[in-house]
Amino acid sequence: MSTETQLGASARITEVVTAWPGVEAGFGRRGEWSFRVGRREIGHLHGDHAAHFMLPKDVFDELLAAGRVGPHPVFPDRRGPAARRIDDDTDVADVIALMREQYERIGGAGDGAAGEA
Repeated sequence: MSTETQLGASARITEVVTAWPGVEAGFGRRGEWSFRVGRREIGHLHGDHAAHFMLPKDVFDELLAAGRVGPHPVFPDRRGPAARRIDDDTDVADVIALMREQYERIGGAGDGAAGEA
């Protein structure tokens, strides 16, 4: 059995995302598993089945149109809060890609300091 098969989605995502400079992971105020660069959250997980993001409205619109995210279940009528189901390896890979896009958007890939979005 491969390591990918043995590890759950959240463990696999955590392993990749926390390898990026400046990213820390830990439980948030509502029990979610949050990924942060400084005080800025790049996204969070709810177990192995869902990822949530707070996106700029234009990015949300693009990703929604592409089918990569859906509305956040708590804020279904707002542009920005987004959700992504995690059902298989393709979803795990895209959640990692979405986290990376957020990381780069806030300046995490720069000099180690998070910039403003």
